Amino acid sequence: MSEIRDNLKYTTDHEWALIEGGIAVIGITDHAQSELGDIVFVDLPKVGDQAKAGESIGTIEAVKTVAEIYSPLTGEIVEVNTALADSASIMNADAYGNGWIAKIRISNPSELETLLDAKSYAAHIG
Repeated sequence: MSEIRDNLKYTTDHEWALIEGGIAVIGITDHAQSELGDIVFVDLPKVGDQAKAGESIGTIEAVKTVAEIYSPLTGEIVEVNTALADSASIMNADAYGNGWIAKIRISNPSELETLLDAKSYAAHIG
């Protein structure tokens, strides 16, 4: 069973967002990393890039597939997890902690209402 944390918001595309003031820390869910298998490379967005909710901001390469990373919210990328460049497998080991992908300065807070809570995400993944 995949870990789902109550303090996070989720997308139907299996990204999570931790809201800290006007900044969203984002990553992929435990369910997503387990479905992908061994993650070998992450193509990260760049600081200063504009992210749009629902649009790709990078890719994750696993041994068996490549998956898009979709931004859960619209805003500016203010930080990326450069540790993933050296060790993408961190996402497998700690999807909700050290495996975070980027931080976004939220420009449209009303989009938070479109994200799933833990209970809804759990229902979504069945």
